[in-house]
Amino acid sequence: MTVEAALALSVLVAFTMALVWGLLAVAAQIECVDAARSGARAAARQDPPDAVMRVTRDTAPRGARVTVAHEGDRVRVTVVARPPFLGALPIEVREEAVALSEDTVGTGEAGP
Repeated sequence: MTVEAALALSVLVAFTMALVWGLLAVAAQIECVDAARSGARAAARQDPPDAVMRVTRDTAPRGARVTVAHEGDRVRVTVVARPPFLGALPIEVREEAVALSEDTVGTGEAGP
């Protein structure tokens, strides 16, 4: 009976840890989504580049890599982060947001 209880308890602990890791990964993904969107909005408003990076990094998970690219009349903000407490696992979450620059809105210059 003791062996079965120990085995069941270890399986239960492993299952609980997997659930916690999954929740941490989902939380980091949601933070990346929010960070990319807020960064893209700031870049679309023509905020200074350091302000765009600050807004994005403030919203992103700690240690996230942020890139901002201007592609014609659009801006693309990419946020890549490792979920917290999952350092041993090779998991990264990534999110991109694209926004149309506000200086091109209504001018007829925007592409399809």
